[in-house]
Amino acid sequence: MSLMIPMVIFMQQRLVEVSNKDDAIAMQAYMKIQQPFYGVKSPARKDVFKQAREHTLVDDFANYRRLVLWLWSGTHREELYLAMDVAEYYKKFRTQEAFEVYEEMLETADNWDTVDKLASNLIGGLVKEHREFETKLMAWGTSENMWLRRASLLAHLRHKADTNLPLLEETILMLAHEKEFFIQKAIGWVLREYSKTDPIYVNTFIREHSAVLASLSQREALKILTQTSY
Repeated sequence: MSLMIPMVIFMQQRLVEVSNKDDAIAMQAYMKIQQPFYGVKSPARKDVFKQAREHTLVDDFANYRRLVLWLWSGTHREELYLAMDVAEYYKKFRTQEAFEVYEEMLETADNWDTVDKLASNLIGGLVKEHREFETKLMAWGTSENMWLRRASLLAHLRHKADTNLPLLEETILMLAHEKEFFIQKAIGWVLREYSKTDPIYVNTFIREHSAVLASLSQREALKILTQTSY
């Protein structure tokens, strides 16, 4: 038996022990999803992971992959959150080989609480280091899955001066017509984040494309540029 199975069982048991029914109901209602919650908030969940890793060594990529995907297939939302905690914590395994793991997770993610962290924290880092994965972003941008389209934007979120501007522009303008809130919001968010690196570029881009960009996207993009003229 893999050592990862007892580690998963340990975390599941601890989640049950520290669960809170009232918080579970409130958390599920806030997210508006069908998947149930244990009712374990972030600090307590991170403590569960800390306890688990103190007695189980994740010593190679195969075990890292097993642990992440077993947690991701959990019945309760906090198990998915733990899967992302694990994926992010073990930095030495966040290699090119890990991309297919994160992609598998993303393809079954069903709301912003999972999509955004996968795209910006995990996938985005690999795309920045290994530009061949940009072909995946291009494919996601045309996907029927709205969450993949959002991910095609948010994977650029933390790239700062290393942002592939031609690809980001192409993706934004391709998706700018969409009425979907989560797409409009993501366009504004990624532009706002990039405005911390190049405010003149963002201000100019918004001006030049104001006719096609949704008002929501423009408001979000310009939030930290107000009171300044470029």
